[in-house]
Amino acid sequence: MRRAAKRDSNHAEIVKALRANGVMVLDLGAVGDGCPDLLAGALGRLTLLEIKDGAKPPSARTLTDDQVKFHREWLAAGLPVFVVETIEAAIAAARNPGLWE
Repeated sequence: MRRAAKRDSNHAEIVKALRANGVMVLDLGAVGDGCPDLLAGALGRLTLLEIKDGAKPPSARTLTDDQVKFHREWLAAGLPVFVVETIEAAIAAARNPGLWE
């Protein structure tokens, strides 16, 4: 039996800020198996976002083995997953097409 996914303390505020900035957000936090926390849509693009709490020590912000595998597989298909710790980083990843290049 799988445990319920733990959300980082900044998860809700990042979702709220993304939506306030015109970004469509689908919360994927309960999917598991290394799937990122959010699917964000803006400017005709979809972006996968993995939220980490920047207030935690670096050891508590590391990706799990499942997350590393997911990120690697999706990046190999040309679909990066952005790891974000702040509202500003999340908005930039979702709204800045230049990050894809």
